Amino acid sequence: MALAVGLLAPGASAFAYTAKPGDSMWKIANAHHLTLDQIIHLNPQIKDPDFIMVGESINLDTNKVKKPAGVNREAQKTALSPSDRQLLAQLVHAEAGGEPFEGKVKVAQVVLNRVKDPRFPDTVKAVIEQPGQFTPVATGAIHNTPAPSDYEAVDRALATENRTDGSLYFYNPKIAKTRVFNNMTTTAVIGHHVFKK
Repeated sequence: MALAVGLLAPGASAFAYTAKPGDSMWKIANAHHLTLDQIIHLNPQIKDPDFIMVGESINLDTNKVKKPAGVNREAQKTALSPSDRQLLAQLVHAEAGGEPFEGKVKVAQVVLNRVKDPRFPDTVKAVIEQPGQFTPVATGAIHNTPAPSDYEAVDRALATENRTDGSLYFYNPKIAKTRVFNNMTTTAVIGHHVFKK
């Protein structure tokens, strides 16, 4: 027991964490003052950050990763109001609930990119509710209970919003009947979605 106590200096954070029921990568990262990108980088053995096993060992050795330049964690937390964060998570859930985690992040990035683009409204709520833009708004599917991974995707999109590819649109080519996207630049294909700018 004395040996175990001696391994950690007072106030030092442990280099490993054992996943418990209800844990997610975002919760673990937040609790240990890391960004989601950092904890994913530190744990390449986890192929899907949306799915971690109870009892899995999570590496938290911050000496092996640099904090991203220019990223203010407090600013990230307050970048969206709680209601905007929830609305964006609801859109992510409705549009990309069955998609890979990276696809969820990309859907959130599309909204954040539109907020910055002068061709679109300048708030998250106004972008999401802009008529004719997002099918779940028209159908009412936007009124859902987001999963923890949907909120994680929103937070990751916020943390990386200055490093995006500028995607402003996405669609499922198997469902979409319009050809309006044909002359746009494809930025990514993730799961069933094609992203464009």
